[in-house]
Amino acid sequence: MNVRAQAIERLDALVSIETPTGDAAALAEAQALARSWIEPVLGVRGEIESVDGVEHLLWRGGPAPSVLLLGHLDTVFPQGTIRHRPFRLEGDRATGPGVFDMKAGIVIMAAALERVAHPGEVAVLLTSDEEVGSLTSRALIEREAARAGTVLVLEPSLDGALKIARRGGSIYRVALTGRAAHAGLEPWKGRSALIELAHHVLALPELADEERGTTVSPTVAHAGTATNVIPEHAEVRVDVRAWTLDELERVDAAMQGLDPHTEGVGVEVIGGINRPPMEERSSVDLLACARLVAERLGHPEVEAVSAGGASDGNFTAAVGARTLDGLGPRGAGAHADHEWVSIDSMIERIDLLAGMLDELSSARTPAS
Repeated sequence: MNVRAQAIERLDALVSIETPTGDAAALAEAQALARSWIEPVLGVRGEIESVDGVEHLLWRGGPAPSVLLLGHLDTVFPQGTIRHRPFRLEGDRATGPGVFDMKAGIVIMAAALERVAHPGEVAVLLTSDEEVGSLTSRALIEREAARAGTVLVLEPSLDGALKIARRGGSIYRVALTGRAAHAGLEPWKGRSALIELAHHVLALPELADEERGTTVSPTVAHAGTATNVIPEHAEVRVDVRAWTLDELERVDAAMQGLDPHTEGVGVEVIGGINRPPMEERSSVDLLACARLVAERLGHPEVEAVSAGGASDGNFTAAVGARTLDGLGPRGAGAHADHEWVSIDSMIERIDLLAGMLDELSSARTPAS
């Protein structure tokens, strides 16, 4: 079977296994499929690392791996999505839930490993909770990244460009507690958590800094129980993004110090910095490697971009590992119904990744 036919067949098989975060049985089925591709190449059985009941799949790459390939099997789509949006191929474009983010990346990873000279030196980690913030896998990712020292992340590209920097992110829940009262008989005896909420929703975006690329966004809010009751409880979720750790820490200090605007209403802030920024310096050497390999292959020059969203590459860069992200294919529509991926770009990425793995392996092998 040629490379293109194999890539399409594998992508169809993996997309057809729906893997919403938290569905242990579905994720185990996808892990078994990934094992069937990767284990014959690496020559060892992948290990299941279970953290708080969530299972992640790891090949260690021996005592001193040359590189860690990092990806995730979970998607944002609920079970049943495949019934109205199954895997389809029209010309160069493949569609289906999770096809771009990031099942095509897993297929690329497996195919590239089949081409490298020393696959046993490559570590592979496929996690199961990236789409909800890598709450159970973060320590595992950091441990394996530090052990390898070099990480290639198979998240989707941005119109073909590799991702050399990513904003970090923080997640907060601001909980407000007042006092309930009858809204018609004696509203003055109440203390409205909803009014307090309104103050914070209007004030929090003022913590942003447009020049530095820092955003502070109230996103989800809840308050009240009935029309005739002064709301005792309210809450708002807040999303923060920044290019530097200093900015995340600045906003975090302000969030943790929030004071009530309404007498008698308490404010509690839950959460904090979730993903540190992936700063450009972590990608410089690996971008040069990618461009060297692309030139040898006769591919167009590799472009690079800074991306606003976060990934597990944020964690690996923060522990000091060289990190290059966005090695997945071209496409669009991540997390949306119009999600698609280019098969031609998958073939290009298989060649690029295989070349980079060989280059990184040979670069650390002493000359004889």
